[in-house]
Formats: sequence, structure tokens, C-alpha cells
Amino acid sequence: MPSALRHLAINADDVPRARAFYEAVFGWTFTPWGPPDFFQSRSAGDGMMVALQGRRSLGGQAMPGMEASFAVDDIEATVAAVEAGGGKVLMPPFHIEGVGRLIFFRDTEGNIAGAMQYEGEPWK
Repeated sequence: MPSALRHLAINADDVPRARAFYEAVFGWTFTPWGPPDFFQSRSAGDGMMVALQGRRSLGGQAMPGMEASFAVDDIEATVAAVEAGGGKVLMPPFHIEGVGRLIFFRDTEGNIAGAMQYEGEPWK
């Protein structure tokens, strides 16, 4: 099955300011979820979840404004495919309770993205 773009995270230096901006511009509603300064919105489209979070660093690189994560059926097979295709896994599979297993990787062009093997489809 082809992978679907399922999650978009907006990295912000000022989370309250960014929250106010996206709520005003797009009419999204963000609710607190998980760690401090982490919010989610399920009002961005069918099956899409948008996260708003404080800016983070992966593999020694500050994350740019937005990061995409793809839904995959098998995270271990995705790790193998990333490495075989010339990419680099920056964060090995990490389990998020009630959500699934996540990796972050750098592609052959230097872009950083995530892949998540979800535990069900909680936002459908």
C-alpha cells in the first residue's frame, strides 16, 4: 500500500503566537496534547493531523518551519528502505503510547521527514 501524508508538525519559536496565527488564518482549533507546548488540530482536513510544537533539533539540525510524517504499514521495512535508498535514519523507531512507532530520517536531498506505523487510525 502506498504511504499517505498523515501528519504535519509546525515548529515554532513562539508557540502561543503561532497558535493564534493559524487559528485566525485557517480557522483550525488546537487542543493541548502530550508534552508542554504541544498542541494538535484535527480540523485541517480528512484524516490529517496538524501538530503545533516548540522548535526541536534532530541529528544536530534545528527543524525548519514544518515537518511531514508519512503513515506506513511496517516501520522496520521503512527503516530498511530508507537506508537502502541512500537516506539516513536520524531517530530509530520510537514508541509513542497510544499512537504508534515513529522514525525521523534524512532523504538523499537533505530533507528531514518522519514515518509512523500507527496503532489504528484514531482520527478517521
